[in-house]
Parts: sequence; C-alpha cells; structure tokens
Amino acid sequence: MKQTELGQKLREARELCGMSQLMAAEAIGVPRTAITQIEAGNRSVSTLELSKFAELFQVTISRFFDDRPFDADEDLVVALHRSVRGLEDHPAIQAQVEACVKVFRQGVQLERMLGQGERAMPPSYDVGIPRTIREAITDGERTARYERQRLGIGSAPIPDVSELLVSQGIWASGLALPDEMSGLFLQHSSIGLGILVNAHHVRARKRFSYAHEYAHALMDRQARVQVSSVSNSSELVEKRANAFAAAFLMPPGGVDEILISLDKGRPSRSEQSIFDVATGKAFDAEIRSVARSQNITYKDVAMIAHHFGVSYQAAVYRLKSLRHVSAAQLQELLADKDYGRDYLQALGLLEDLEEPDDRKHWDRELRSEVAHLAIEAYRQGEISRGKLLEIGQSIQFEGDQLFVLAEAASR
Repeated sequence: MKQTELGQKLREARELCGMSQLMAAEAIGVPRTAITQIEAGNRSVSTLELSKFAELFQVTISRFFDDRPFDADEDLVVALHRSVRGLEDHPAIQAQVEACVKVFRQGVQLERMLGQGERAMPPSYDVGIPRTIREAITDGERTARYERQRLGIGSAPIPDVSELLVSQGIWASGLALPDEMSGLFLQHSSIGLGILVNAHHVRARKRFSYAHEYAHALMDRQARVQVSSVSNSSELVEKRANAFAAAFLMPPGGVDEILISLDKGRPSRSEQSIFDVATGKAFDAEIRSVARSQNITYKDVAMIAHHFGVSYQAAVYRLKSLRHVSAAQLQELLADKDYGRDYLQALGLLEDLEEPDDRKHWDRELRSEVAHLAIEAYRQGEISRGKLLEIGQSIQFEGDQLFVLAEAASR
C-alpha cells in the first residue's frame, strides 16, 4: 500500500472516532504536525506507531490495509470484542449485546426512512485526556454543572436518567452484562451514540451507571467503545466519569436544599445584625443551634440518597466532597449503612433504590422508541409487513402484536 493510501485510511479511522488531529497526536505521543504529514502521505508510519493507531481507533492493524470502508457495520462489533475483554467467555451476553446494537441500527434506519435526518446529539466537551486525579475531578464536576445549566434542570433531582439520555438523542438500554461490568458507551456512524448498563444491578447503581456513561458521551466522544468495569476503574477517564455522575445526580445546590429541609447543615453558632425600624439602628444577636442538632446522621443520608435516587454510599461520599461531613464523620456514616437501609425499608422506600428492575423494564425506553418508529414507517408504506414482524421480534413483541397495533394505527 502506498503512503498516501495508508494516510487516507488513518484519517478515515480517526474521523470515524470523532477525534481531532491534536487529540490523536497526544494519544500517540507525536506532534500534531506529524499526524497531518502522515495523513497527507508525506511521512512514513513506523510499526510501533501503527500499533498505537490500531489500539487508539480500536481496530486491527490489518484493517488499515483492506478495501472495506471504515463505516462498515462489522467495525463496531470488532471494536466491542477488542474492548470488552472477557465477552468471548459469555456467548449469551455477547449475542445480547450484538442484538441490542442491531436494534439501535434499526432505529436509525427507520428514522432515515421517515425523513427525520441525523439524530440531534448533546455537545462534546473538549476537555482532553486528564493528566492528574485533580484535573479529572475538576473537569467532571465542571462539565456536570455546565450540562445541568444547558438542560435547564437547575438543582432538582433527575426523575429518570435513561429518559433524559433518550431526549438527548442517545440510544439507551439495560442489558445482561458480566457482573464486573457496569456499563458501555458506544459510538458509530451506523448508530450514533448508545449506552448500555448492567440490568442486573439495583436501581440506584443503574442510575449512577447511566450518568457515568453519559459523561463518556460528553467528554470521551473520541472513543468508539468505552467500557466501565472493575478492571479499568483506576483509569483517570473513569474517575472523571464518576465525578461527573456524582455532581450531575447530586448538584451542590440541591444537596444544600435538602439539608435545609432536614434542618441540617447550618452552623452551630451564627451572628446576626437585625435592623430596627423604630430607631434606625441595628441590634446584634447570636443564634445557637441545639447541641448536636446539626449533626448529619444515617437517617439524613438515607433521605438524601432516596431524594436523588442514588446509593447510601454515593450520598455519603458526596457529602464529604461538598464538605458537609468530615473524614471521621464519613467513616461513622459508612459504618451506619445498615441502619440507613433499615430506616428506608421501614418507610417503604428501600425498593426504589435497592431492587433490580423486572426484565420488562430493562429496555423499556429503547423498545418504545423503535416500536413508535416502526409503526409510523408501516403506516407511511416505508416497510412491509414482513419487516415489521422482524422488528417486532427484535424488540420482543409477542407474535404479530406489533403488526396488529400498526394495522390499528393505519385505519
């Protein structure tokens, strides 16, 4: 292969990943001008650099030397197998992931048939790759603040994170994944953006996983597949995504508001100056709280966790990050986790956080989206009865139920 042809292939692979020349250069460890020269065919590529490019773009080295376009459907499946280590040990899970990606593609194809054009996507925040843990946390929290402002949700809790993702043009679904894996972020020209989370995890953890993967969609758009699991939890991009999720789900203003509603979080002593309209002067007063009344206890943490739909532990660590509790109090509250659980259970609130969802709720938003598109496409004569039945089967409608519903909508 000529240098110009290889350079073109490398450019196609980079652009498909949504990666700038500067981002690729930083990841490979060369100046940006080197990427420019390589893609123009004016500079040769060493074997080591080619290996780094293949890892960065999540393809095999041989992929740069064949004639297939880089937006071929199988590229995403190959990237999945390369990124999700151990998936080959779970053939049933592997089949489910590939089936879910197929549903994503069907949705995109139906949208195009209906003339809806490309999906609107959330912005991509150009924060680069974090170099320190401090930078990772700062970028994650700042992006969460910007995103809440953009969405206009203020400091309020987010009722349903998966619905929010769908509203931002992201395909989202729960799926049976290996226990050690919490979620996946996918990007490909054939699907746009997609997020899968472990459907076996309890509700609070799934909400956090959805927010975590949303961080990858916002800040790691250059990756075709981003896996969040126990094995890579120490990576800075994963820590950044966790910082984003905590700040996105539990914004500082919202935490302050619920603490005030619980009559907590105020200083134990405060000085106030009160204006006297009769004299035109002011008088000073010292207000003291009842001893220990401002101490945050397990029941306060439990109510904060339920308010934001997160785990008890996530709420404790967020309070520590916002300096509402000290390091010593953090350990005490974590030790009281079971009391917090018992408190919520006594109030009938625990299942909102710690129950896994029924199978029918795993992919509810995805099935709803695709079913709506399929019925509309059938009504407008864009797909046949056979295709409609095929789509119905892929989104687990029983028998010809989707066809019956489509016929009823076509009257």
